[in-house]
Amino acid sequence: MLKSGNSGRKVLERRGSQPPGQHGASVRRRQLSDYGVQLREKQKVRRIYGVLERQFRRYYGIATRTTGQTGAVLLQILERRLDNVVFRLGYAVTRAQARQLVNHGHITVNGRKTDIPSALVEVGDVIGVRAESRKRDYFKDLEETKQLNRVSPPSWLSLDAGKLEGVVQTFPSREELDMSINEQLIVEFYSR
Repeated sequence: MLKSGNSGRKVLERRGSQPPGQHGASVRRRQLSDYGVQLREKQKVRRIYGVLERQFRRYYGIATRTTGQTGAVLLQILERRLDNVVFRLGYAVTRAQARQLVNHGHITVNGRKTDIPSALVEVGDVIGVRAESRKRDYFKDLEETKQLNRVSPPSWLSLDAGKLEGVVQTFPSREELDMSINEQLIVEFYSR
């Protein structure tokens, strides 16, 4: 049993980059192949957005048929998902929580209740919280603590914290998206 919170860190400092297990020190890690690097990048993006493989492949197919750079279009499609927009507007702390808010019917798109997290928003769509849902403690706390006023949504979204509404101004550009994603590796993975 660990006595303090620092002992776990000390073990990690001693081990360094050694693989786990009894024989970790004697085993050399192989360098990832090109395929492995591409697969890891695809899996990382899938995990970030909480999308299953079949849906991700469908989004890739849409991106290849759309004009523009396939990787950038793919990321734009993923950013336009309703659960991601709810997360970006600050209604939820995580994408998983945003997905649950949408699934439970708390979110409206253009005044209509929507419970499909994968719905793609368009320019001019108004994303808000249902009037019935505003009475719930979760949304009351959002308003009372002024948490939404502290959230700065990306430039392609605008937020009216008082009304609990956000508007899609434009589609996101590649420069506004997460820079740690190398979408070219994903394109290479699927073009094998």
